[in-house]
Amino acid sequence: MVSNTEEIQLNRLENQVDNGGGGAWEYLCLVRKLKVRRSDKVLKHGLSILNDPKKRSSLGPDEWTLYEQVAIAAMDCQCLDVAKDCLKVLQKRFPESKRVGRLGAMLLEAKGSWEEAEKAYSSLLEDNPLDQVIHKRKVAIAKAQGNISGAIECLNKYLEIFMADHDAWRELAEIYVSLQMYKQAAFCYEELILSQPTVPLYHLAYADVLYTLGGLENLQTAKKYYASTIDLTGGKNTRALLGICLCTSAIAQLSKGRNKEDKESPELQSLAATALEKDYKERAPAKLGLLTSTLKTLKV
Repeated sequence: MVSNTEEIQLNRLENQVDNGGGGAWEYLCLVRKLKVRRSDKVLKHGLSILNDPKKRSSLGPDEWTLYEQVAIAAMDCQCLDVAKDCLKVLQKRFPESKRVGRLGAMLLEAKGSWEEAEKAYSSLLEDNPLDQVIHKRKVAIAKAQGNISGAIECLNKYLEIFMADHDAWRELAEIYVSLQMYKQAAFCYEELILSQPTVPLYHLAYADVLYTLGGLENLQTAKKYYASTIDLTGGKNTRALLGICLCTSAIAQLSKGRNKEDKESPELQSLAATALEKDYKERAPAKLGLLTSTLKTLKV
């Protein structure tokens, strides 16, 4: 993720370049370093360098990196003629390059030639089965065609090889949630929490999935993960605070007639309700009445 400092630096440099203050190459390098998607700007400022022989030659070996960067941005902007021209230059300079071959397959993908792109990617994977970018492009092709089951299959195969890829686990989890395959989504979030236990987003998403699944055990676990989200965010996550209240209400309904040992202390939900009311008073006072009536409905 891009930090606030990096975002400010990037925006400042972008404004400088847009207003003719120079620094186009520095801007393009920063975009590449931060891995952000500003394709229209990359295309505009990248071409301004590539179309100027003096500026282009001053880059040295980085010239080829810029051709690649501009080609990808052009595909993103559907300026396929520009992408094709950049690709031709790279193919002439690096005729046997697998990286350039991958770029060619991406151009086929941008044109919507799915079958040809799939064949090109499969051919490249035969030479290098551990190319992460190509595996991810195959997932993108499946999603672009609406083939969600194919995307799931590709992601599962990818994660068998690259088990530490957090973004892939998260994408797979989100696909499962969209298909209401909550048990599978829960497994993905468990993997994410194991590998990155201090990221509150994963705790919150896992709690949401468990709450949706329902059942006393799932609700009790969801409540714990809502609580851990609150702990990791310094008590400032409104969704997690409301989750505590929702879980408490649902658990109370399911625990009727059970032993006293099965019932939970009301302290946590009371604290959550108080924190919610304080948050609404500060940030959305007009909706405080709605919150109060909701909490009364939940008997919190």
